[in-house]
Amino acid sequence: MSDRRVSSMASVALRILHTADWHLGHALHGVDRGPEHERFVAWLLDTAEAEAVDAVIVAGDVFDAANPPAGAQALWYRFLAEAWRRLPRLQLVVVGGNHDSASRLDAVDPLLREMGRLHVVGGVPRGGAGAPDLEKLLVPLEDAAGRRAAWVAAVPYLRAADLGAGAADADAAEATRRFYAAALERARARRAPGEALLATGHLYAVGGKTSELSERRLAVGNQAAVPADAFPADLAYVALGHLHLAQAVGGRETVRYSGSALPLSFGERGYRHGVVVADLDGEAVRAQRVLRVPRFVELVSVPDGEAPAPLPEVLAALEALPARGEGPDALRPLLEVKVRLERPEPALRALLDQALAGKEARLVRIATTLAGTGRALGDGERRALGDLVPEDVFRRKYDADYGGPPPDALLEAFRALLQEVESEEGAR
Repeated sequence: MSDRRVSSMASVALRILHTADWHLGHALHGVDRGPEHERFVAWLLDTAEAEAVDAVIVAGDVFDAANPPAGAQALWYRFLAEAWRRLPRLQLVVVGGNHDSASRLDAVDPLLREMGRLHVVGGVPRGGAGAPDLEKLLVPLEDAAGRRAAWVAAVPYLRAADLGAGAADADAAEATRRFYAAALERARARRAPGEALLATGHLYAVGGKTSELSERRLAVGNQAAVPADAFPADLAYVALGHLHLAQAVGGRETVRYSGSALPLSFGERGYRHGVVVADLDGEAVRAQRVLRVPRFVELVSVPDGEAPAPLPEVLAALEALPARGEGPDALRPLLEVKVRLERPEPALRALLDQALAGKEARLVRIATTLAGTGRALGDGERRALGDLVPEDVFRRKYDADYGGPPPDALLEAFRALLQEVESEEGAR
């Protein structure tokens, strides 16, 4: 697979590619992202081959929902089959995220074990007594010459049941730290001198930057945000998922979110999506770089900033957009319009459609803001339900009923219940 020369010394070269948050099956305001995901998967396989990658790590959220559509599942299985067929030495390590069904990902494990080289850990495996079987989280990686070069602690998204009692309170971050400490202790016992130690995670790390609409906090408020020092210094690389913006954690370049494969909301249209390629020699990373994922479908917002614009300005901007080209419909740009109205405009959609006649962009979202004092029910921004995260809905309902924000204690109770519901959904 690789033409890189491997030294006869104790240290060996290993190249990994880190990606996460594919969200197969995602729809943006009703538009299926399948054509984009198909092109991403093809690009990823081409990149793994061109870069002579030894291992690909997928750090969670393979799917967008616990019950993904059939087309998304078919694409996932095609990816696994093509990776195994086309790249005969490629090793694959995949962990589940909060959007994934752990059991759905794990269901293919017996087949993958027969195929070899492909490892999927949908959820924390259990031993005979129901306790976490940490040994099953450990995955060895080989270099291009077939020599063992690293161990991965393949930790998936940790649900409340994985963390034990108290996981839904202020001890959740500490429980997560203890889980990693125990898993890494097992990994250290297995590795030989000169072999690198890696870990995965699908979590919210302290200081991580999120987008408003795409990413949900995984636990109760900020209390379970995991500090960077939960990942010890002897870890050569930590491949994280959940946050869609590519970023390092705590100033440590080797503890990273790769970011999502595609922009999952218009709020992410400015993100530079990519994958991380890291080269390891012995127990440490020698070099790493980010490879940008092509933007297969552009996301366009009119106006381009966050604030809405008056209707005449919006119509003029729409009329100035590029004319329809000859490319396939599925790859035409997706458009959101943010318009400020002085009064309700029943013909708004017709006016927008007229301005967009013959244009390349596809209108998928209209956000209207009505001018007023802010006291009337119709005043303020109107947002689609799909644009709201559950806590937004709860806050708005409480404010409408009681005339103010909910107390902190009530918010914490709501978040605990939400986490319990999401954990149960993901475990199915």
